[in-house]
Amino acid sequence: MNFDAIDRPAVLKALAKCDESSRDEFLKEFGFNRALKYEVVHDGKRYDSKAIVGVAHGYATGIFLRPHQFSGGRKVTSRLEELGFEIAGVSAPH
Repeated sequence: MNFDAIDRPAVLKALAKCDESSRDEFLKEFGFNRALKYEVVHDGKRYDSKAIVGVAHGYATGIFLRPHQFSGGRKVTSRLEELGFEIAGVSAPH
C-alpha cells in the first residue's frame, strides 16, 4: 500500500473527525480496533495510528481504507512522521 497521497491536511481532518465523537465511536464507524503498538500524539492527545491513516487516505483520495486492506506498523507511522506528526508506543493496555 502506498500512502504518498496522504497529506498533512488529510491527517488533521481525520484527527478532527476522531475528536468529534468518542475514540470508540470513531473506531467503530470506520471498522478499526484500538492500536496495539503505535499512536499518533497531537495537541496532547493520542490517536490510533492505523485508523487515522485509513481515514486520512479517504479524505485525501476519496477511498477510505478498511483495516483488512493494509497493515499498520512502521509503514503507517513512517508516513505520519514524514508529515511532521509525533508517534509514540501505546501508552496503556486495552
